[in-house]
Formats: sequence, structure tokens, C-alpha cells
Amino acid sequence: MSSLPTWGVVATIKAPARDILNFAAHHLDLGAHRVHIYLDAPNPQAEAALRGHPKCRVIVCDDGYWRRRRKRAGRPDAHQPRQSINATHCLRRRPQVDWLAHIDVDEFLWPATPLPEQLAAQPDDTLSARVRPVEALAPDPDDPPPEGVTWFKSCARLPGQRREETEAIYPGFGAHLNGGFLSHVAGKVFVRTGDPEVSFRIHNVFRSGEMDVSPPELQGTRLCHLHATGWEHWRETYAYRLAHGSYREGLKPAAPDGTGLNMNALFRRIEAEGGAAALRRFWQEVCVATPGLRGRLDAHGHLHAITLDPDAARARHFPDARLDRPH
Repeated sequence: MSSLPTWGVVATIKAPARDILNFAAHHLDLGAHRVHIYLDAPNPQAEAALRGHPKCRVIVCDDGYWRRRRKRAGRPDAHQPRQSINATHCLRRRPQVDWLAHIDVDEFLWPATPLPEQLAAQPDDTLSARVRPVEALAPDPDDPPPEGVTWFKSCARLPGQRREETEAIYPGFGAHLNGGFLSHVAGKVFVRTGDPEVSFRIHNVFRSGEMDVSPPELQGTRLCHLHATGWEHWRETYAYRLAHGSYREGLKPAAPDGTGLNMNALFRRIEAEGGAAALRRFWQEVCVATPGLRGRLDAHGHLHAITLDPDAARARHFPDARLDRPH
């Protein structure tokens, strides 16, 4: 009987050391054989802790690194190409696993059954396998979740069903939302390693310039996306996302037929009409796990209670990590 495949994750990260180590520790807890971290900015505390763990690999993406990767062009200005370049570098250089997933620091794999078994079940000619996301809801202060639980929302796979359900679940803003998510509904992919012609993008993989268009889905695994865990957290990241990230100009509208506003236009209209108070009303309807929203999600099969504890995982895997000084 052949052994089960190994798996790992790769991420390009600019975040506090606690968040970086929580991300790494969660996936080590799940059985990741390698956790590859590309530090998008120096972080001595995270770097030291990661280098001390036998299953972690860390690369600091300083000017010297980018000169080696892109002698003429240097470091890309946008973070999305930096992520893709780094993930592909890991994939082709020395992934040290049979399957590699490219995810972000606020994304946590959540398998219902062991990942090696799920990956072993894929046909031999499978290049990549998709993991669909669930997006975290902020707790309702007046009706908090059980201790340790985070409520997450999902959405329908089929665009027509997704559109109908989204407008029913989010009556005030659903016409402009893709599944009710503030971030991506595409999810992320695992790729089988060993092919030098394969390259990563954010949500897909390419072989010899051609996208792997219909990867099978790992039905037994969710991607828990902690995109906005609270009002203050969301407001801290809002301006950057509006200018450079998942709310930036140029992205497609939510509806498959191109109707409705994209996220950038939606947020700019909300702010123009009512400022911060209007943004707060949007947040309350779409992002807070109120009893009403939970009931509407549950009626469509899109409410999920998940117990993540990355702080405890960090204490197990990085017990001596120094987090007392700013990086």
C-alpha cells in the first residue's frame, strides 16, 4: 500500500508576528509537512520562531531577494503579483511536499477528514484541487456565539442560485454582492508539485501558460477566511483594500450578467450618501452575526459554526516565540 501524500502551504505575509505564527501553527496542527512563509516585510520575531521549527521555511523578501528574482524589474508595486511570484518560486524551487496550497495569512484550512486522504483520492491526472471559502461574521455583542465559536457564511456554487439567495439573505445590498461576501468566492487551490511548467496565481494555477480551468473541489475542506472579524479591524483595512486590494477599481460587478455595482463603486456610493454612518449600516446588515442574518443564512444552508483556536496552536508549536516587542 502506497503512503499518503504530504501537503503544505505557502503564503506571502506582511502582518504582526502573532498573526504569522498563528497561521503557521494552525496548519502545522492539521498535519502540514511544510509551511513556507515569504515575509513581505522584515519581521525578526516571526522569522526567528519560524526558523526554529523543523517544518517551517522562511524567506525574507528584501531588496536582494527581488534583485535575484527579477534582475531588471525588481519588486512589483502591487502585492498580488508578489504573492504569485513567491508561490511559484516555492512550487518550482523546493516545495518538499506532494501538494501545495497558496493561501493568505487570514485564511485557515478546515478539513472535515484528513487532508492526505482527500488528496490521495484525486485521480492521477489531477493538477489542482479547489477549496471553497466561508467568510467570517463578526459577533453580535447582543447575541454572542458560544465560547470559542466563530460564525461563518457560505454561498451557493451555481451563479443563478447564488444571485437569488444573496438578494433574499441581504435585502438592502444583495444586488451588489457576490454571495454576500466582501472578499472572494472563488477559493484557493492545492496544486500537485513536480511539474516545472506549473505556476500559481491568486485563485488558480497555470501549466505552460494555460489555466487549469475545471479543477475538482475538495468537498471535505473549507477555507475559513477571516476577512473582517470586527468593525475596527475592517475599518483599519478598508482604505487599503479600496485603493489596492479586494475592493479596488476595475474589478467586475458581483452579478454574473454584469449588473449591479462592483465593490469599489458600492462603497464609494455608500460613503457619498451617508459617510461613516452609512458604512456602519452596511456592516451591520452584511457582516454581523445578528439573529436575523443567522436565520436567513441557516434557512439556505449557509451558516457554519467553526471553532478555531490559533492562539492555542501557536502556544504548542512556538512556545518560546517573543511577541513582546513591535516588529
